[in-house]
Amino acid sequence: MNHPSQMHAPVADRAAREAFYARIGADNLAPLWEQLHNLVTRTPRSDCQPAHWSYAKVRPYLTEATELITAEEAERRVLILENPGLRGKAAITTSLYAGLQAILPGEVARAHRHSQAALRLILEGDGAYTSVDGEKTIMRRGDFVTTPSWTWHDHGNESNGPMIWLDGLDVQLVAALDASFAESSPADRQELRRPVGDSLLRYGNGLAPVDWTPTANRASPLFCYPYERTRASLMGMQAAGAPDPHLGYKLRYVDPLTGRSPMPTMGAFAQLLPKGFSTAPYRCSSGTVFAVLEGRVEVILDDRTFEAEPNDVFVIPSWAAHRLAAREDAILFSFSDRPVQEVLGLWRESRD
Repeated sequence: MNHPSQMHAPVADRAAREAFYARIGADNLAPLWEQLHNLVTRTPRSDCQPAHWSYAKVRPYLTEATELITAEEAERRVLILENPGLRGKAAITTSLYAGLQAILPGEVARAHRHSQAALRLILEGDGAYTSVDGEKTIMRRGDFVTTPSWTWHDHGNESNGPMIWLDGLDVQLVAALDASFAESSPADRQELRRPVGDSLLRYGNGLAPVDWTPTANRASPLFCYPYERTRASLMGMQAAGAPDPHLGYKLRYVDPLTGRSPMPTMGAFAQLLPKGFSTAPYRCSSGTVFAVLEGRVEVILDDRTFEAEPNDVFVIPSWAAHRLAAREDAILFSFSDRPVQEVLGLWRESRD
């Protein structure tokens, strides 16, 4: 008599299999062998597509939005940057959200908090503010500002012109974990407990209060990273040596007290590409959102090429091979879910 492991399973025809699948489906079961090739793939297969948003084209829509709805009515007056492969999901990558927010002089975006972490890159204007957990920071073009998970935050524009910034949130990641919570404040503005610039003075100079301890949300206590400091660091790298052939001169924003990402779910980066420099082909497992702060850059993928100018936004999906060619000195900001992938041991890159 054959051992069970030596027996051959009968080969059923397709109709018999489909009938079996229908019966087990009624009991909330499904055959793995019909889906395994789609669940465990040799390389990432993302519905996210490469995409480019021209600021020159989008900017008039933002103006029109300010004429149609107030910041008070909208709570957050934002145009979502929807990835063409993820329409209807309010997603720019499979794990991240992005949008362009506009606030006019005299307007206030009321205080609220949520479990989603958020970042902002200021694209236009000078002098509006974000307040985070009792501290106000004045925002200027190129500044990178964080509002970590479950921190009270509100925005206001006390300048003479409109302010526009790029929002990035871990909305899709939090939704996948069923961990979304939110709360609105009864007041438009939160009470300020510290002077403007307090966190930069306490934590931005290689120092920290002697009794500092990490917060529950594992976020950096420094929530504004001024562009003038970022730019100076990039220029210092350029003066010190040759660019990385795949990345140019690239820095990552960090929590100054731990060296980790400013927020645990999203990493942010600044990148300088000298005029005439073209990166070697590169890919990584984290879908990445880019914004151009200075210069012009040609983005070259296997199936398309486009040119991005100041304030343009573009996205590179997971594992999409690409090159960046600088038509003039260019500085790029980018963000991705790389910190999550690194913690889980999933992040990979390929330098062709």
